[in-house]
Amino acid sequence: MGGTTARAAVTVVLAGTATAAGFDGAAHAAPRPAPAGADVDRLYREAEVATEKYNGAKERADSARERLRDLQDETARAQARLNKAREALGAVAAAQYRAGGLDPALRLMLSDDPDAYLDGAALAERAGSRHHAELGRVRAQLREIEKLRGAARVEVKTLTTRRAELGRHRRTITEKLSAARQALSRMSPEERAGITGGTGRTAARSAGGTARDTALSLSQAPNARAAQAVAYAHQKLGSPYVWGATGPDAFDCSGLVLAAYRSAGVSLPRTTYAQIDAGRRVSRSELLPGDLVFFYSGISHVGLYIGNGQMIHAPNPSAPVRVAPVDQMPFAGATRVV
Repeated sequence: MGGTTARAAVTVVLAGTATAAGFDGAAHAAPRPAPAGADVDRLYREAEVATEKYNGAKERADSARERLRDLQDETARAQARLNKAREALGAVAAAQYRAGGLDPALRLMLSDDPDAYLDGAALAERAGSRHHAELGRVRAQLREIEKLRGAARVEVKTLTTRRAELGRHRRTITEKLSAARQALSRMSPEERAGITGGTGRTAARSAGGTARDTALSLSQAPNARAAQAVAYAHQKLGSPYVWGATGPDAFDCSGLVLAAYRSAGVSLPRTTYAQIDAGRRVSRSELLPGDLVFFYSGISHVGLYIGNGQMIHAPNPSAPVRVAPVDQMPFAGATRVV
């Protein structure tokens, strides 16, 4: 072929080859790698879900333990009443035994003092009535004790179940956090910094803004309780995250807001699932400092809103209590504690 024709042919072949390679590459394109911190974030979220379940199970276990203790105390008091009633019953029986023997008519005929005998007979009749009353009390107290013991057996089973539940959640948390630590150890210092954002107390406090920002946040709170909760959270910036902790020196996410409102004299439930119903729901556009802000579809994370689109929260074991944007996580709802 001529030079021009040959060049054109080669161009067509190369173009076709490139096109085919392009189609083949599109059909078998390698998946894009996930961001370096994606696995760590996922593991921390899963650990936090398990932590809230652990907190709820612990709350239920504590309640069962308290009910069992109350039942045991009531059973002990009922047993003391029963023992006293048995003593009274024994005294009546002994008196009747000592007065027994001869037929009452014969005893009347042989008595040197018939009037005294008749008085004694009347007393014995009253004693017999008392005997029946004491016997009735003993029977009622026996039934009461058996009922209390039955309730205690139920609480023992409940407590055993709750303890097993605690163990399962504890193992899940430990596994997830261990996997997260391993994933972090494989990252470069720059990648780790992108997740932790600096773990020191000083860094977290400096991210909290100035005293003027704090004062403005407090002035915008809807009530004095909310203002106190926000002030408490500011004081705890830089505190470490510890799952299951409610302060005063370490917190998990729900433990931080619980402690913040506890400082204001307000008792909140222990878990995120219950905290979201602990006040009046508010929309995102209505947020004021002191509102509780919740994240993820499972309501597994909570923070304390401080104004200007910011919150204070306890993120995870790699980061201390800190200020963060509300937009940082998928918003699920908000509650104003009233």
